[in-house]
Amino acid sequence: MSKLKRALTTRGLTMIAIGACIGSGIFVTPASTMQFIPHHGYALLAWIIGGFVAFLGAMTFSELGSRFPEEGGVYVYLRNAYGKLAGFLYGWIILLIVNTGALAALGLALADYLKFFLPVSDHEKAFIAIIVIWGLTIVNIFGVNISQGFASIFTGLKLLAMALIILVGVWFLPDVTHEIHLDLTSEVPPNLLSGMLFAFIGVFWSMGGWHHATYLSGEAIDAQKTVPRAMLIGTIVVTVVYVLIIGAYMVLLPADVMSQSSRVAGDAVASEFAGGGKLVSVAISISIFGTIGIYTMTAPRIYYAMAKDGVFFSFLADVSEKYKTPYKAMLFQAVWATVLILIWGSFIRIITFVTFMDIVFMALATATIFVFRRRKDTHTGFILKWFPIIPIIYLIVTIAFVVNTLIDLNAESWVGVAILISGVPAYYYFTRKKTI
Repeated sequence: MSKLKRALTTRGLTMIAIGACIGSGIFVTPASTMQFIPHHGYALLAWIIGGFVAFLGAMTFSELGSRFPEEGGVYVYLRNAYGKLAGFLYGWIILLIVNTGALAALGLALADYLKFFLPVSDHEKAFIAIIVIWGLTIVNIFGVNISQGFASIFTGLKLLAMALIILVGVWFLPDVTHEIHLDLTSEVPPNLLSGMLFAFIGVFWSMGGWHHATYLSGEAIDAQKTVPRAMLIGTIVVTVVYVLIIGAYMVLLPADVMSQSSRVAGDAVASEFAGGGKLVSVAISISIFGTIGIYTMTAPRIYYAMAKDGVFFSFLADVSEKYKTPYKAMLFQAVWATVLILIWGSFIRIITFVTFMDIVFMALATATIFVFRRRKDTHTGFILKWFPIIPIIYLIVTIAFVVNTLIDLNAESWVGVAILISGVPAYYYFTRKKTI
């Protein structure tokens, strides 16, 4: 049987980690941050804390990635720490809700932004989303070298577009007429802690994605060094860029306008340039297109790893003889994302659950480091310093977010819980089938 090809460099994997984070969120969610925290300084602090938490998570995952330099990432950590059922449930949720849901949402979001330039009906919007997902899936089947080249180009374009927005903010900084409150000792918002936790829905959604680098460990050159570097550099770059671009929004828009904006990036640039809306729409379209390309590449490595373990459809473990990619797992994901687009009217209501469940499993994966440390093996790769302080801080913040979200979990989100529970009989079906 063909194996995956180790061809990803530190640069390529870093661009994948950055590109997986920067989708459409940073162009929209800062408005909701201002709604929950009506204070410039504390709103920025929420994003800084989000970046810091992501960095702590990346540091913890650096040791985990170094311990298991194979394809599958989080799935592998959960499987080795808690057993195959835990790993399977993560892959089950990634396939049925998290990654395919994100793909469907990104595809439809991209089609929405094309409306800015072309008249697009709802049926055409779904068709465009499906075509983009399938087209990028096929591109990624042609080899990991093509994939990392694609990721590098589009992530570079994303960063360039964001740099332009930041420069607009810097250029007009001397002309600001509205007040910007950065002093954390004045006008402290009421219910600040609760507001922070609700704001983290958008922050974590926008920051999420750096761990996609671990899915590709089996295709990284010298994975024990490459994967940690990619995640750590990626989270630092994303945090700095996000804080700077949110600062630009605050310069260009008054707080009340920013908090009510549904297109904060476009409104910010359009406030100074007549063609600002079109300029930002191009930037967002490039960003979403690049993120779809990365998502169609990364998550199928989880289904591939599950199939290799005998707990999923066996054909998903097939690797292309010519291109050395898990092409059937990639096509399988594209099929399910297509299904979600076609039934999107009901699925879109559980997007909050996508973030919620993703963070639940990220917390569970982070906690695996305590299990592996107790085993006292002979691991000689990346060793996390300041253990256990770093993973404990990460877990405190993420668990607080999970509990806060769980309290207000809407009815539609319980559909996601039902899908998670349905993974238990599915797991025993696959394992029983394996023994027959």
